[in-house]
Amino acid sequence: MTEKSEDGRTVSLAYHGLEELPLRNLGQLETIRHIDLSNNNFSDLRALRGFTGLGTLILDRNNITSHIVFPSLPHLEVLWVNHNKIANLVLFIQTISSSFPNLKHLSMMDNEAAPSYFNGGSKHEYLDYRAFVISHFPKLMALDDTVVSEEERRAAIKVYSQITSSGSRGTNRT
Repeated sequence: MTEKSEDGRTVSLAYHGLEELPLRNLGQLETIRHIDLSNNNFSDLRALRGFTGLGTLILDRNNITSHIVFPSLPHLEVLWVNHNKIANLVLFIQTISSSFPNLKHLSMMDNEAAPSYFNGGSKHEYLDYRAFVISHFPKLMALDDTVVSEEERRAAIKVYSQITSSGSRGTNRT
Protein backbone atom coordinates (compact mmCIF):
# COMPACT_ATOMS: atom_id res chain seq x y z
CA MET A 1 0.00 0.00 0.00
CA THR A 2 1.36 3.40 -1.00
CA GLU A 3 1.32 6.03 1.71
CA LYS A 4 1.03 9.61 0.44
CA SER A 5 0.83 12.94 2.19
CA GLU A 6 -2.34 14.96 1.63
CA ASP A 7 -0.64 17.18 -0.93
CA GLY A 8 0.94 14.16 -2.68
CA ARG A 9 4.44 15.56 -2.33
CA THR A 10 5.65 12.87 0.12
CA VAL A 11 5.37 9.17 -0.68
CA SER A 12 6.37 6.15 1.39
CA LEU A 13 6.74 2.73 -0.16
CA ALA A 14 8.89 1.44 2.72
CA TYR A 15 8.65 -2.16 3.93
CA HIS A 16 6.85 -3.54 0.87
CA GLY A 17 9.47 -5.94 -0.51
CA LEU A 18 9.37 -4.11 -3.84
CA GLU A 19 11.85 -4.68 -6.66
CA GLU A 20 10.24 -2.18 -9.05
CA LEU A 21 8.47 1.13 -8.56
CA PRO A 22 4.68 0.92 -9.03
CA LEU A 23 4.66 4.06 -11.19
CA ARG A 24 1.01 3.87 -12.22
CA ASN A 25 -0.08 4.15 -8.56
CA LEU A 26 1.95 7.27 -7.80
CA GLY A 27 0.19 9.97 -9.83
CA GLN A 28 2.14 12.91 -11.20
CA LEU A 29 5.76 11.91 -10.60
CA GLU A 30 7.17 15.40 -11.16
CA THR A 31 5.23 16.75 -8.15
CA ILE A 32 6.70 14.24 -5.67
CA ARG A 33 9.38 15.89 -3.51
CA HIS A 34 10.18 13.16 -0.97
CA ILE A 35 10.10 9.39 -1.40
CA ASP A 36 10.99 6.69 1.11
CA LEU A 37 11.84 3.35 -0.50
CA SER A 38 13.50 1.84 2.59
CA ASN A 39 13.47 -1.86 3.37
CA ASN A 40 12.70 -3.12 -0.12
CA ASN A 41 14.70 -5.03 -2.72
CA PHE A 42 15.58 -2.28 -5.21
CA SER A 43 18.74 -2.76 -7.24
CA ASP A 44 17.78 -0.70 -10.33
CA LEU A 45 16.35 2.79 -9.99
CA ARG A 46 16.35 4.11 -13.54
CA ALA A 47 12.55 4.35 -13.16
CA LEU A 48 13.10 7.45 -11.02
CA ARG A 49 13.71 9.51 -14.19
CA GLY A 50 10.17 10.92 -14.09
CA PHE A 51 10.65 12.28 -10.55
CA THR A 52 12.13 15.54 -11.82
CA GLY A 53 11.26 17.55 -8.70
CA LEU A 54 12.54 15.00 -6.19
CA GLY A 55 14.46 16.55 -3.29
CA THR A 56 14.75 13.61 -0.86
CA LEU A 57 15.39 9.95 -1.67
CA ILE A 58 15.61 7.38 1.13
CA LEU A 59 16.94 3.98 0.07
CA ASP A 60 18.05 2.42 3.36
CA ARG A 61 18.19 -1.40 3.48
CA ASN A 62 17.84 -2.29 -0.20
CA ASN A 63 20.12 -4.09 -2.66
CA ILE A 64 21.96 -0.96 -3.82
CA THR A 65 25.48 -1.70 -5.06
CA SER A 66 28.30 0.44 -6.37
CA HIS A 67 27.12 -0.32 -9.91
CA ILE A 68 23.64 1.20 -9.53
CA VAL A 69 22.44 3.45 -12.34
CA PHE A 70 20.49 6.54 -11.34
CA PRO A 71 18.82 9.04 -13.67
CA SER A 72 19.82 12.68 -13.49
CA LEU A 73 17.91 14.34 -10.64
CA PRO A 74 19.43 17.82 -10.32
CA HIS A 75 17.05 18.90 -7.53
CA LEU A 76 17.93 16.03 -5.21
CA GLU A 77 19.47 17.37 -2.00
CA VAL A 78 19.08 14.44 0.43
CA LEU A 79 20.16 10.84 -0.26
CA TRP A 80 20.21 8.05 2.32
CA VAL A 81 21.67 4.71 1.25
CA ASN A 82 22.44 3.25 4.68
CA HIS A 83 22.73 -0.53 5.14
CA ASN A 84 23.17 -1.48 1.47
CA LYS A 85 25.83 -3.33 -0.53
CA ILE A 86 27.99 -0.43 -1.70
CA ALA A 87 31.61 -1.62 -1.80
CA ASN A 88 33.38 0.58 -4.37
CA LEU A 89 33.44 4.15 -3.11
CA VAL A 90 35.04 5.70 -6.20
CA LEU A 91 32.52 4.19 -8.61
CA PHE A 92 29.51 5.00 -6.42
CA ILE A 93 30.54 8.61 -5.74
CA GLN A 94 31.30 9.22 -9.43
CA THR A 95 27.82 7.93 -10.27
CA ILE A 96 25.91 9.95 -7.70
CA SER A 97 27.93 13.14 -8.16
CA SER A 98 26.94 13.04 -11.82
CA SER A 99 23.29 12.16 -11.16
CA PHE A 100 22.79 14.33 -8.06
CA PRO A 101 25.14 17.33 -8.37
CA ASN A 102 23.34 19.39 -5.70
CA LEU A 103 23.45 16.96 -2.79
CA LYS A 104 23.50 18.62 0.63
CA HIS A 105 22.98 15.56 2.84
CA LEU A 106 24.38 12.10 2.12
CA SER A 107 24.25 9.13 4.48
CA MET A 108 26.06 5.90 3.56
CA MET A 109 26.45 4.28 6.99
CA ASP A 110 26.92 0.52 7.24
CA ASN A 111 28.22 0.04 3.71
CA GLU A 112 31.63 -1.49 3.02
CA ALA A 113 32.62 1.66 1.09
CA ALA A 114 31.93 3.86 4.12
CA PRO A 115 34.48 2.83 6.75
CA SER A 116 33.76 3.69 10.36
CA TYR A 117 34.60 2.47 13.83
CA PHE A 118 31.42 0.38 13.76
CA ASN A 119 32.36 -1.71 10.71
CA GLY A 120 36.06 -2.16 11.42
CA GLY A 121 37.41 0.91 9.63
CA SER A 122 40.34 2.82 11.05
CA LYS A 123 40.28 6.52 11.87
CA HIS A 124 42.50 7.18 8.83
CA GLU A 125 40.15 5.25 6.51
CA TYR A 126 37.16 7.14 7.92
CA LEU A 127 38.80 10.55 7.44
CA ASP A 128 39.94 9.62 3.92
CA TYR A 129 36.42 8.45 3.07
CA ARG A 130 34.97 11.75 4.29
CA ALA A 131 37.54 13.81 2.39
CA PHE A 132 36.96 11.91 -0.84
CA VAL A 133 33.17 12.25 -0.68
CA ILE A 134 33.24 15.90 0.38
CA SER A 135 35.62 16.77 -2.48
CA HIS A 136 32.96 15.63 -4.98
CA PHE A 137 30.01 17.61 -3.59
CA PRO A 138 30.60 21.36 -3.21
CA LYS A 139 27.21 21.88 -1.52
CA LEU A 140 27.41 18.97 0.92
CA MET A 141 26.43 20.08 4.44
CA ALA A 142 26.37 16.70 6.22
CA LEU A 143 27.90 13.30 5.54
CA ASP A 144 26.45 10.41 7.50
CA ASP A 145 25.81 11.76 10.99
CA THR A 146 28.38 14.57 10.93
CA VAL A 147 28.21 18.14 9.68
CA VAL A 148 30.79 19.13 7.06
CA SER A 149 32.88 22.05 8.30
CA GLU A 150 34.37 24.62 5.95
CA GLU A 151 37.82 23.66 7.19
CA GLU A 152 37.15 20.02 6.36
CA ARG A 153 35.84 21.02 2.91
CA ARG A 154 38.94 23.12 2.12
CA ALA A 155 41.27 20.31 3.21
CA ALA A 156 39.33 17.70 1.18
CA ILE A 157 39.39 19.81 -1.96
CA LYS A 158 43.08 20.53 -1.52
CA VAL A 159 44.00 16.86 -1.10
CA TYR A 160 41.81 15.44 -3.83
CA SER A 161 42.42 18.18 -6.38
CA GLN A 162 46.16 17.47 -6.04
CA ILE A 163 45.62 13.72 -6.44
CA THR A 164 43.40 14.11 -9.51
CA SER A 165 45.71 16.63 -11.14
CA SER A 166 48.69 14.30 -10.66
CA GLY A 167 46.94 11.56 -12.63
CA SER A 168 45.69 9.33 -9.82
CA ARG A 169 41.95 8.83 -9.43
CA GLY A 170 40.56 9.00 -5.97
CA THR A 171 40.97 6.91 -2.89
CA ASN A 172 42.48 3.52 -2.28
CA ARG A 173 39.09 2.08 -1.27
CA THR A 174 37.84 -0.17 -4.07
